[in-house]
Amino acid sequence: MATLKVLIVDDEPGIRSGIVRILQGFSVDFPFLEEDFTFDTIEVGTGEDAITYLDNNPVDIVLLDNKLPGIHGIEVLEYINQKNINTSVMMITSYASLDLAIKATNNGAYNFVPKPFTPQELKTSMESITKHLYLRRMTKKLNEEGKTIRFQFLSVLSHELKSPINAIEGYLRIMQDRQVGNNLEDYDLMINRSLERIKGMRTLIMDMLDLTKLETGKKNREIKKVDLVEITRISMDTMSPMAIQKNIKMYLDTDQPAVLLNADSEEIEIIMNNLISNAVKYNKDNGTVNCVIRSDGDKIKISVQDTGIGMTEDDISKLFQDFVRIKNEKTKGISGSGLGLSIMKKMAEEYYHGTVCVNSKPDIGSTFIVELPKNC
Repeated sequence: MATLKVLIVDDEPGIRSGIVRILQGFSVDFPFLEEDFTFDTIEVGTGEDAITYLDNNPVDIVLLDNKLPGIHGIEVLEYINQKNINTSVMMITSYASLDLAIKATNNGAYNFVPKPFTPQELKTSMESITKHLYLRRMTKKLNEEGKTIRFQFLSVLSHELKSPINAIEGYLRIMQDRQVGNNLEDYDLMINRSLERIKGMRTLIMDMLDLTKLETGKKNREIKKVDLVEITRISMDTMSPMAIQKNIKMYLDTDQPAVLLNADSEEIEIIMNNLISNAVKYNKDNGTVNCVIRSDGDKIKISVQDTGIGMTEDDISKLFQDFVRIKNEKTKGISGSGLGLSIMKKMAEEYYHGTVCVNSKPDIGSTFIVELPKNC
């Protein structure tokens, strides 16, 4: 078990002691982490004391209030950024504004935790920042050692494959021994669950391969004229079985029979597959998915709108990070690797100099908008 050192910077003793109590005995455990993480806390009440401590001691995570006597938390964050202090910072404040959020993000803040917060809200945020810290350090270590991320990530995430494999093996042995009788229908639930596990493993493996190709820059690209409308139809056909199960209607609206752009057809298919599969997976039964493609001068605009469960602003802020999945009561039964949208965004921006944005409202739905240049 590893211990992360957490510096709590807040002028309210009650807040500091509350955080200490919440983190005592709390540990973070993810399937792809090699060991659990616990937390060792240090408390200071001013920004000046925080800087003094950071100058003389290594700290893994800083929980930083903005409204402090003397220098404010944002100034401490700027100092951390200027001095390249190796730590992850999470702002804790009841006075968050858009200007503060932009400034904090530009200076490397990982996230915000609004006051007042519940113990569970703090624990969830600590889980997220711990995972982020681990992956960042692992990537840095791999780069320093000259290894490729592809095989290291596959090795680490092999833990994600153990559970579904064990479950499928268990179901097969039950069926092999006819433990619930000889009627085939009695095994339908086990068969369906096994197929769902296999689909999840396949998604994970394909997402990992896509990610490692991106990170290592070893993907062989074939740039040529491709028809976005045709690729979109293929992606919609691929998702039809899942859409039929949920009685979701999918519609394609284009201003031209064929919309051509210079691109790698495999990359565009990955982008469209992730957009459409996301719209179906997180939709409600009897919902709709509307895919709109418009040619606008030297750009192509793709809009994929669903009538699904939607997201909060906090969810949206985390959406495109590697391995991040939105976890709540509405999503707990939906499988995924937490990589699809991250890969889609990286491809659109890094390979095509495009843009990706999302608009969403809880219980109403989400709209993903991707703009790509016709000529790259």
